[in-house]
Amino acid sequence: MSDIKTCVDCGLLNCYKRDKEYPDFCLTTGLTQETIDKVWALYEEEENRKVSVTSARIENEFYGKYTRVEEVIEFARQMGYRKIGIATCIGLIDESRVLARILRKNGFEVYSAVCKIGSFSKADVGVLPEDITRTGAVMCNPIMQAEVLNQAGTDFNVVMGLCVGHDSLFYKYSEALVTTLVAKDRVLAHNPVG
Repeated sequence: MSDIKTCVDCGLLNCYKRDKEYPDFCLTTGLTQETIDKVWALYEEEENRKVSVTSARIENEFYGKYTRVEEVIEFARQMGYRKIGIATCIGLIDESRVLARILRKNGFEVYSAVCKIGSFSKADVGVLPEDITRTGAVMCNPIMQAEVLNQAGTDFNVVMGLCVGHDSLFYKYSEALVTTLVAKDRVLAHNPVG
């Protein structure tokens, strides 16, 4: 077991208000100027700056007032996005249909891709027969979801309950920015913090 301390071990959280001393193990105080400059340069890029400013504005104006869906709509509007992609788990297709109706009612073009699009057998990627006894033999295809939404030219993509790992592959291959509306948690009704 590692004895290295990081942010979750900090009780001061001086980085939040910057009105205390940083602890000895603070990651902020361990940053090199090279790392700071490298990251700051990324915030100088036009899209990154616009996303940062827009999200801060929305957080400030609608903090505790807007639902996540309303924040997605407001963010997309302020960013000038017109075409919203929905990468959905097949188990949340009904909820994704509701989201699509809401987005369309708010003036957005919606393009969706369900997780089983272009599906194939789990065995084709090396999944063993004993690892499909509860969930079936058909593989989800998050890379294809990303590719289909890329080809559709979506401006912004919304993840609706993709499985752990599948969501990671979708994020990796999506050309558009991605936000998560629903985090899959079958045990806690898709509320992992519960």
